[in-house]
Amino acid sequence: MYTLRHLRLQSGKHILNSYAAIKATTTKHMLLAKTTAEPVTSRVLMGFPIRDHREKQDKLPQLLLQSQLRHGSTNALPKSLVGQLTDATKPYAQLMRIDRPIGTYLLFWPCAWSIGLSANAGCWPDLTMLGLFATGALIMRGAGCTINDLWDKDIDAKVERTRSRPLASGQISQFDAIVFLSAQLSLGLLVLVQLNWESILLGASSLGLVITYPLMKRVTYWPQLVLGMAFNWGALLGWCATQGSVNLAACLPLYLSGVCWTIVYDTIYAHQDKLDDLQIGVKSTALRFGENTKVWLSGFTAAMLTGLSAAGMACDQTLPYYAAVGIVGAHLVQQIYSLNIDNPSDCAKKFFSNHQVGLILFLGIVLGTLLKSKDNKNQHQNASLTSTYMPLSQNTEVMS
Repeated sequence: MYTLRHLRLQSGKHILNSYAAIKATTTKHMLLAKTTAEPVTSRVLMGFPIRDHREKQDKLPQLLLQSQLRHGSTNALPKSLVGQLTDATKPYAQLMRIDRPIGTYLLFWPCAWSIGLSANAGCWPDLTMLGLFATGALIMRGAGCTINDLWDKDIDAKVERTRSRPLASGQISQFDAIVFLSAQLSLGLLVLVQLNWESILLGASSLGLVITYPLMKRVTYWPQLVLGMAFNWGALLGWCATQGSVNLAACLPLYLSGVCWTIVYDTIYAHQDKLDDLQIGVKSTALRFGENTKVWLSGFTAAMLTGLSAAGMACDQTLPYYAAVGIVGAHLVQQIYSLNIDNPSDCAKKFFSNHQVGLILFLGIVLGTLLKSKDNKNQHQNASLTSTYMPLSQNTEVMS
């Protein structure tokens, strides 16, 4: 009995010693695993080995992406696809100068002037017409840029400022540009047919100027004159769209004023490229005026202000309109006086500021038209008093 009991005690001690050794070994391996960050395949987490669990974690984003695509999530588009779409459309956006909206503004303002002047006394301009003409200005300015780049593809490649344009740099083929131009003109026609028939015919007749303008720089030093004729066609079209016909007494001086304004700001713009133009053989008013640019531009500014004043008198405009004309004149004088024709950056800055000229005049037209109702009412009251007084005086003479 004593021997059997001794054997049991020895066996128990052996088991305890073995358990302690196993525990120490296990603890050592766990510490080693933590320090080396190596996965221990013998451990179990949530019923899966660690390696299998990490493989499932790596597959989780793919499973989520597939689930989002099945359920139509727009956020699940691969970034590479979005990048490809952006890269594909970017050259066309550059072709129509969507990143440089100043041309759209300068094309729109003569339209807005005409629509504002044609409004009835005391009324706001037709907002629907302003929206249509703003859309048309965006589309047709883009179409004009496409036409210009098709004609000037070889010239643009030789000018520092324009050699990165899509056609000149080869990002877009000539055939692709023609297809894109067809789409632009189709959209422009869609806007035009919203107007009356007189306006449709008048608007379509300006397409010849848009197409031929880029050729003028090859044959004359006055391409800015042709550009002015095309860019200010809206001064005629806006009135026709709202009234059904063109009032030449108001629209003609407004149109000629716009042409003079275009010659002013585009001559400033052309001074940026005059050195390249001389080497290539391209003509412009910047080269024609040369060192006398400020004198010429002062003359065109004076002609512009005269025409705006004549248009205001034809429309019975009020004080806010003429105040706006005065501010426009001061703005242009400041541009011309401070212009450095040999500094391309200064020329660009002055050119972009002409957006303010169009806005100032438009605000003057709107305010002047709104105040016309009070002036007309006062004139009507004075006329009534005069007509009432005249028969009394005549009756007094008869009685005497």
